[in-house]
Amino acid sequence: MKTAFLFAGQGSQVIGMGKDLAAAFPTAQARVAQADQILGYPLSQIAFEGPEDQLTRTENAQPAIYLVSWIAMELLQERVPGLKADATAGLSLGEFTALAAAGVMTFEDGLRVVRARGRFMHEACEATRGGMAAIIGLDEAPTREVCEATGVTLANLNCPGQIVISGELDRIPAAIEAAKAKGAKRAIPLTVAGAYHSPLMQSAQPRLAAELQSIPLQSPHVPVIANVTAQPHGSPTEIARLLVDQVTQPVRWEESIRCLLAQGFTRFIELGPGTALTGFLKRIDKTATVLNVADVASLDATAKALGAA
Repeated sequence: MKTAFLFAGQGSQVIGMGKDLAAAFPTAQARVAQADQILGYPLSQIAFEGPEDQLTRTENAQPAIYLVSWIAMELLQERVPGLKADATAGLSLGEFTALAAAGVMTFEDGLRVVRARGRFMHEACEATRGGMAAIIGLDEAPTREVCEATGVTLANLNCPGQIVISGELDRIPAAIEAAKAKGAKRAIPLTVAGAYHSPLMQSAQPRLAAELQSIPLQSPHVPVIANVTAQPHGSPTEIARLLVDQVTQPVRWEESIRCLLAQGFTRFIELGPGTALTGFLKRIDKTATVLNVADVASLDATAKALGAA
């Protein structure tokens, strides 16, 4: 059975994430302490206790999700010796976790990069007036027509019947109405700081490119599916380029999962807070085995399902 590790993206953060894992397992506690030391501020306190307005800030949410996702992976591999990923993938921010898990960058470098990425994206949000909306029950082709007609862009192609659009805040209401007119079951504005995965994020790109140039990148040990292409990443140079492109390009998540399914993957393990990726996968392929690790209870359940003693 071919196993893929999947890593959560921004929006999955919740106050208290990782707290019970850190309390129960020395490995997790050590990672938490290491992350706080690397970043020079109490990231874990924000993740465990809030306040919510601090955790939802992009510059905190991204490293916090990365940290909890990494801890979930490490603890599962402790509980199930010999468990390894045959491929990895991650949604937006989660792509960095997926690359680190595949040996492209160290845990430490990945943490620093996602903190910087979060800061760059936060500043891009503050410099623009952007918004996003979820379009439910409308296929990609008519959603593209909506985008072209209203001057917004596709941001996330998550699963059948769920697409997210992004663009200037003033254009979002018209896009919502146009989507409903095309037959969308629902079209709802999202509570976000800005227009992620749209051209409004361009100011973050050169800064992220410089950040990536400052760390060594290796070739992945296993295939890592790129958000931008929905195909396996190539050389370290190509990886860096695609991570920069990803800031303004749509996340092709459904295609990424279908790429893995076509390669014979039948077991997927979502690692990190929330179960959004599990939900997407069940809508993409109901026959696939999907497990997740977000806390002690789900760690126990997944370890048991994988046959751990």
